[in-house]
Amino acid sequence: MNIIIAGDGEMGSHLATLLSGENHDITIINSSKDFLEEMDSHADIMTFKGSATHTTCLQNAGVSKADLFISVLHVEEPNIVACILAKRLGAKQCIARVSNIDNLLPENKRLFRELGIDNLISPEGIATNEIVKLINQNAADEIFEFSEGRLSLFSIKLDARALVINKSLQEIAREHGDMGFRVVAVHRKGQTIIPNGNTRFLLGDLAYIITKPEGINQIMRMGGRIRAEMKNVMVVGGGRIGKSVAQSLEGKLNVKLIEIDKNRCFDLSDNLSNTLIINGDSRDLTLLEDENISSMDAFISVTRDSETNILTCLLAKKYGVKKTIALIDNIDFIDVAQNIGIDTIINKKLIAASYIENFTLEADVESIKCLSGVEADVLELVVHKDSYVTKHKVAKLNFPDDALIGGVVRNHEAFIVNGDSYIEEGDKVVIFTKPSCIRKVSKLFM
Repeated sequence: MNIIIAGDGEMGSHLATLLSGENHDITIINSSKDFLEEMDSHADIMTFKGSATHTTCLQNAGVSKADLFISVLHVEEPNIVACILAKRLGAKQCIARVSNIDNLLPENKRLFRELGIDNLISPEGIATNEIVKLINQNAADEIFEFSEGRLSLFSIKLDARALVINKSLQEIAREHGDMGFRVVAVHRKGQTIIPNGNTRFLLGDLAYIITKPEGINQIMRMGGRIRAEMKNVMVVGGGRIGKSVAQSLEGKLNVKLIEIDKNRCFDLSDNLSNTLIINGDSRDLTLLEDENISSMDAFISVTRDSETNILTCLLAKKYGVKKTIALIDNIDFIDVAQNIGIDTIINKKLIAASYIENFTLEADVESIKCLSGVEADVLELVVHKDSYVTKHKVAKLNFPDDALIGGVVRNHEAFIVNGDSYIEEGDKVVIFTKPSCIRKVSKLFM
């Protein structure tokens, strides 16, 4: 595909680097010479200096021949303007990053489509949904649902409570029989392992598991996890994500929100009716103790500063908080944060990449998720008539070594795949794959 990206900061650079590795023709537009020189040195892409809100710049960048135009600048308004112009100048499909979550309402989406913007992405909105989901299903470290929850991907960090430490998958299967779930990956010391029957779980492993709803309790039990009752939640950071999380949780839980900016606290008080808003610095131990942090069931830190989010989550763990969630924008920090005890990492760049990558694959993709801190993606693909995967049972398929089929939804019913399973036309198949295999895997379903 011929893809043009208007982007600044890490989201634009991450997206350009990701897509350039998948054999697309990528052009990135930015007004900063230093940014473009940095991009030139790290990825095989074309760079174009200028503003994506200027028609001359878009024309010179070749927007009339673009299969996909993406604007992910930090500020919302230029993204909207750039996409409207790009569509009028001939781009086939346009995606704009927006910050105002209200723009994602169905009636507003229709308005933007009429203006020429095919799709909107709000990393803040997706992050909010994932955080709320993790609070509701609090025994897992990450959870992604497919086909309206008929299949789910769970991740669990294995600590001393886990019943599977030093056991292989074959041994676990002999002990427990048909488990109703499938382990699709193990992340260990910075490496992602696609497991086989001889793979043993070790202390500190991060296990990724595809399951049906009825398998969740058994996963939690074998992982040594107990679903805790959530009553008290503390949110740090009153930006878009913090405000949206508090709005979603207040009324169901006791929510406290700490924000360092006094003026923002006044604005928050106009939008949050059942949240206790505290003006202060979350790094202040005295403040945390005064607000009874040790009584919190969950601690969510979503300020703009990754270091603050990591530090405050570690402080919360020290005080015995069961569930900690940190927003980390710097991708290089993710692996470190996971290994020092933070339960769940949210990264907006990976969230955006997951959404946008949907539009670059040739297969029929229902959804795709880039996982935080793990070099892997999870895809939900629809099987087309006469595609390769329908020709043989799963054990006989020439499937890439770095990918694994986890589960299938057929006629609204889910089942976990084994070697004797067959895949049929119309099935929705959930697959765990390393990024290098995405294109190979998607072609098997065409």
